[in-house]
Amino acid sequence: MTKVIMIEDDTELADMLSKYLSKFNISVTNYEDPFLGLSGLEVEKYDLLILDLGLPGMDGLEVCREVSNKSNIPIIISSARSDITDKVVALEFGADDYLPKPYDPRELEVRIRTILRRLDKANNSNEEILTDVFQVDTAKHEITKKGVSIKLTGAEFDVLSHLINNKGFVISRSDLIDGCELTSESGSIAVIINRIRAKIESDPKNPIYLQTVRGMGYKLVE
Repeated sequence: MTKVIMIEDDTELADMLSKYLSKFNISVTNYEDPFLGLSGLEVEKYDLLILDLGLPGMDGLEVCREVSNKSNIPIIISSARSDITDKVVALEFGADDYLPKPYDPRELEVRIRTILRRLDKANNSNEEILTDVFQVDTAKHEITKKGVSIKLTGAEFDVLSHLINNKGFVISRSDLIDGCELTSESGSIAVIINRIRAKIESDPKNPIYLQTVRGMGYKLVE
């Protein structure tokens, strides 16, 4: 049984999604209050978070940032807010996917499965990738830089490990999307790359390791 936590103050929508997802062996626990939802994440282990942005008492973007700072749980934003800035900020704060309302619940189910399948593939592999600076331990779903663990979201882990595995080679944006099984709403590659740079570079605006090759894509160098 896949366990999903939802923070959504629209109880009618939450009830409908919960009933629909139960058909696919996905159990949903919903919290209308974001503070209670954050508390729920502290006491119970969940496989994925579905997060609304328009919440009472605390903006969903702040919830997203707080969850990402404390946990590696995948986050799907489910929001009626159509401002592109909200989408970009949510992805920068660590969201793995962004699903604008209204949407067909079947699409939500597919996106949940896509994200969890990607994580399961990484977790079930015992492969280790070792370079002079970075080490990828796919069994632990962890990347270290010079022995220090880097806190990454699922999408960030997949992109960075793919680049490390192909160190020195230019990887196109489309190859990163296909190779990392990113959905169209997982966030632009540029946003994910910027998030990774913020975590691995001393000066993200002048990157040493993760370089852009204009018109071609990205490559990791050491």
